[in-house]
Amino acid sequence: MDKDSLILPKDFPELKNDTFLRAARGEEIEHIPVWCMRQAGRYLPEFRESRAGKDFFETCRSPEACCELTLQPLRRFPFDAAIIFSDILVVPQAMGMEVQMSPGKGPTFSEPLKEPEDLQRLKTKVDVSSELDYVFKAITLTRHRIEGKVPLIGFTGAPWTLMSYMIEGGGSTTHSKAKRWLYRYPEASHKLLSQLTDVIVEYLLGQVKAGAQALQVFESHTGCLGPVEFKEFSLPYLRDIARRVKDKIKESGLDNVPMIVFAKDGHYGLEDLSESGYEVVGLDWTIDPRSARIRTGGKVSLQGNMDPCALYATKERISEIVKRMLEGFGTKGYIANLGHGLYPDMDPENVGAFVEAVHTHSRQLLNRK
Repeated sequence: MDKDSLILPKDFPELKNDTFLRAARGEEIEHIPVWCMRQAGRYLPEFRESRAGKDFFETCRSPEACCELTLQPLRRFPFDAAIIFSDILVVPQAMGMEVQMSPGKGPTFSEPLKEPEDLQRLKTKVDVSSELDYVFKAITLTRHRIEGKVPLIGFTGAPWTLMSYMIEGGGSTTHSKAKRWLYRYPEASHKLLSQLTDVIVEYLLGQVKAGAQALQVFESHTGCLGPVEFKEFSLPYLRDIARRVKDKIKESGLDNVPMIVFAKDGHYGLEDLSESGYEVVGLDWTIDPRSARIRTGGKVSLQGNMDPCALYATKERISEIVKRMLEGFGTKGYIANLGHGLYPDMDPENVGAFVEAVHTHSRQLLNRK
């Protein structure tokens, strides 16, 4: 295949392992599929070597680099899915905001939004196909280079999570500046959340057109909202994204792709999330698997939810924790994952032990039936 044909979203190699997609749809499987949030990350020496001395967002804008980083964990571990290497903050960048990734500090916005009049600084119309084409090219390139080994997941940050970053100017423990907007400027907050939703819908559609076979929406900052604020400023937009993306996929004549919503620390909204239009609800480690099954009433598949810190345990202990988790969730409509992303100081050997434990224990559970 010549290099130019690699960047066209067509003639992709046939998918050899569709276990993840079948589990997302609640279909029969031979083993429980497993992948990890941040599986392409700093815990891998090869990732650190590839990224050495390079600007983070410059890497995000290189399809070749994103493809390589996405494929690295698949060379080490028999994951059942890959997630494209990118960042949720490419959306605020596309809307005209400047973001740097500061070593040791994380994302930093040079001019965060302070008052409602600052919304005028944002682009009113965002041409996603030109502003975020580097993500689409990375997805297409990776779909070819992954050679059908496993499905490729695309993703985005959710509106409230992105709004929080845009106002806080970076990470925060209290999110008090962003929450100030919700209480003091509810109309401006809804205006910003709507603008973000419009961009996100087009962005996710573009990812599917480029070759993404599933989509995950990260609502990482659910935990700082109460149930009332969640129902007003997060949930309606999450629902809107699922409905509009599915409608647009249908209109475009594309195959439907499973969508995952991951609202971290949103245990109070589990029932609502299970009725929000997504095939899969991702869970963090604060939710008991059996309780999650009862509360979601079999409406959705579930994903998660081992505490990432369990990977600091011995391999034997990891195996025990995984076994208990799998027994709690059951084998139908379930995708094994962590309750959050992998941390940079984790041992790749233990990640391998986690993946192996999921496959081994799930085959044993399925054979018992």
